[in-house]
Amino acid sequence: MISNQILQNTIDGLKAIARVDFCVMDVDGKEAASTSLSMSGGEAETVEFAKSPADSQEIRGYQYFKIYDEQQPEYILIASGIGEDVYMVGKMAAFQIQNLLVAYKERFDKDNFIKNLLLDNLLLVDIYSRAKKLHIQTDVRRAVLVIETGADRDSNILETMRNFCGSSSKDFVTAVDENNVIVVKDLSEGDSIKEIEKSAESIEAFLMKEGMAQVHIAYGTVVREIKEVSRSYKEAKMAMDVGKIFFDERNIIAYSELGIGRLIYQLPIPLCKMFIKEIFGGRGLDEFDEETLTTINKFFENSLNVSETSRQLFIHRNTLVYRLDKLQKSTGLDLRVFEDAITFRIALMVVKYMNYMESLDY
Repeated sequence: MISNQILQNTIDGLKAIARVDFCVMDVDGKEAASTSLSMSGGEAETVEFAKSPADSQEIRGYQYFKIYDEQQPEYILIASGIGEDVYMVGKMAAFQIQNLLVAYKERFDKDNFIKNLLLDNLLLVDIYSRAKKLHIQTDVRRAVLVIETGADRDSNILETMRNFCGSSSKDFVTAVDENNVIVVKDLSEGDSIKEIEKSAESIEAFLMKEGMAQVHIAYGTVVREIKEVSRSYKEAKMAMDVGKIFFDERNIIAYSELGIGRLIYQLPIPLCKMFIKEIFGGRGLDEFDEETLTTINKFFENSLNVSETSRQLFIHRNTLVYRLDKLQKSTGLDLRVFEDAITFRIALMVVKYMNYMESLDY
């Protein structure tokens, strides 16, 4: 339940205060942490003590104490030395580790609950009963943020984010796979969507300061009931995927900003291919030269304004008109007509989506 490193840090701190060496063993006699090499061994005595009815016992010049998890021995704490003072110090150390065990168990239970909540693995009645048991409020405004970095698998991003949020935070930090860290953010009643954006920017700045590159953050809409947290998570996941396709220049993206990209992302690939074939008559987008594609994109950026587009491209207005006429002859679409421009714009997005999905297959 508690990592060996946490146990080691704990008994190192206790030794620095009490000047007593400690060793923590599991009930099978395997050492979990120790402050002295001379305390290694004693497996047989530990196993025998674990099976005995005593809570504490003096064995061969050492004080033995049981540490329980739900009335079952979980660890055996051994304190070096005999006498009333060592006994008292050992009793206090066992109490400290006992409380640590309870705290970590509650944290584990909460983390497990949040994971199952995000993945829709809980019945509605279980959501509210378990939330009550774990002292988690059910009617708080929350939003889910999904964080992805280009860091290698050895980087413990999850613990880094937990340190960033702090142990006193009402936010939940967890992970359901190796690729993303999830933050279930607790929002005050007066907080707006801008507060989530600010939090995302703070997280991005913190992770970049920690040396993690390629930070991408996506977040879903605000929900008011704990049962709806999974919906905000699904929205954040979709925002992450759609953002990579249509908003690749942005590191932070909201589900509410996806626009038509959200609809295109849900289209089946065969339907997309059929649509592109109808629009371009079997031609691929790669058949358009770079000059034509640059002209098209700049024309869209300037809201179909011929004069402004030609100015930004440093070409004569008539040259732009010639290019648009040429495009109309090859595709049958006149980008100066709003309806044709919308059709062409959607076609470009569909092609981008298809290319992205094909890249995932390799």
